[in-house]
Amino acid sequence: MTAARVEATALSALLDNAHRIAPQVVADRRAIHRYPELGYQEHRTAALVAETLSQLGIEVRSGVGGTGVVGLLRGSRPGKTVLLRADMDALPIQEEINAENAAYVSQNPGVMHACGHDAHTAMLLGAARLLAARREQIAGAVKLMFQPAEENGGAGAKRMIEDGVLDGPAVDAAFGVHVGGPDAGKIALRAGPNNGSSDRFIITVRGRGGHASRPDRAVDPVVVGAYIVTALQTLISREISPAEQGVITVGSLTAGTIFNVIPDTAVLKGTFRASSPEVRDHLRARIPEVAQGIAAAMRATAECEEFGTGYPVMVSDPAMVDLARAAIGETLGAANVVEAERAMGGEDFSFVLERVPGAFIRVGCRNPAWQEARPAHSPRFALDEAALPYGVAALASVALRFLDGEHAKEER
Repeated sequence: MTAARVEATALSALLDNAHRIAPQVVADRRAIHRYPELGYQEHRTAALVAETLSQLGIEVRSGVGGTGVVGLLRGSRPGKTVLLRADMDALPIQEEINAENAAYVSQNPGVMHACGHDAHTAMLLGAARLLAARREQIAGAVKLMFQPAEENGGAGAKRMIEDGVLDGPAVDAAFGVHVGGPDAGKIALRAGPNNGSSDRFIITVRGRGGHASRPDRAVDPVVVGAYIVTALQTLISREISPAEQGVITVGSLTAGTIFNVIPDTAVLKGTFRASSPEVRDHLRARIPEVAQGIAAAMRATAECEEFGTGYPVMVSDPAMVDLARAAIGETLGAANVVEAERAMGGEDFSFVLERVPGAFIRVGCRNPAWQEARPAHSPRFALDEAALPYGVAALASVALRFLDGEHAKEER
């Protein structure tokens, strides 16, 4: 039997092993889901992670980047280091009870795992179990990154990088995971840009208040703000190539307190997303120009804040996508590896992929029998837990393939 065939056989066994530990993975996910924690408050979740890794004989470092946890699984022989990442934080949403979550609904009022980070953490713990059982076969090391504060611009990945997650030993490749997309049992990958950049802005329009019956004696910041909202959309429709993608959304426009008073100020809060650094830079420059130009034309002023402080475009390395596609295809079957759609949601794993080659793995979690949508970032979010062992096997397979493939052999 050839070495390649031995490797393929080992990978194909991972899914069976993942199904065997699926009850524990589901239990971990439900325990985390029941007690969700917001960014940089993930103390209970981090303690569960650290305890589990310690029980597996994996080196643990806690308090990385705030509440992050790093596990280091050293193989039996020298080699490269691959990083696997999961995020742990929840969202400030009040969960609705439904048929899927009734047994483990959130016990923390106003906080919910509405984006699947509980599943990400549970799947990475499951992958740690599979890899720890194979440490004698591993040349090199697997670094397990459990990060805080991915949501709401918390940039937990950036904080962990600043705290050394990519060092000691240095990381050679990195793979992140997220539920969503296709049906349970499918894994989606995409080379190149996966997620858009994500930045916030605040525009404060200053006019001159007055009586609602005499707008000629005032400078109405509400009308100016409305024109700005409309004009910003032309940056996407008229200044961005149709081959690129961009989004500008004003999610809040607040002004005044009563129906018959023109206020002095109006405040617009929004976000802009881009499919490339070039589009991001263009929008970063033009949003203030448009806002200030319209305001000046209408006798007001506009001040712009918080530009370029968000997440960069997340780009998966084509070679790492090819590696992941091959490894996961041997593990789950090639038909279960599909092309991921390009998304415009922000993802702070982008900070990791700016520094080391890697790829983002999307684990399908949709149950096709559901009659009602269970969208992320909603109080009705749910996932099909049958998806969890597929994510476990996918993570373990890419780590083993990288450490035992041509990428690892280059420097042995």
